[in-house]
Amino acid sequence: MPKMRNPNSPHSRYKGLEVLPTDHGLPVPELPAARQWTQAEHEQWRQWWESPQAARWDESYVPTVAAMLTYFGKILDGTSNATHQMEFRHLATSLGLTADGMKRLGWAFEGDE
Repeated sequence: MPKMRNPNSPHSRYKGLEVLPTDHGLPVPELPAARQWTQAEHEQWRQWWESPQAARWDESYVPTVAAMLTYFGKILDGTSNATHQMEFRHLATSLGLTADGMKRLGWAFEGDE
């Protein structure tokens, strides 16, 4: 008979999820001054940094989120190509902003655990 799985093992794929707070209360960092940002990009920046996932980001994530915002702007204004769209999806997943990213990082929203 096979050995029973131990969900508490540090190597278990069944280990507990990290619950993200709905309101983390952290400040929204300033957008990098690399270029002029549109109003839609400013709003999206704020939304991402106020998301529960941002509770696990620090200042070192600013360039990554800004790069994703650049791709987001290209998607919105219709100038994106397949590479921009692919990079946007990849960054969104790696930052935990997609369902797949949340699952890979072992995160859950309050009330979903």
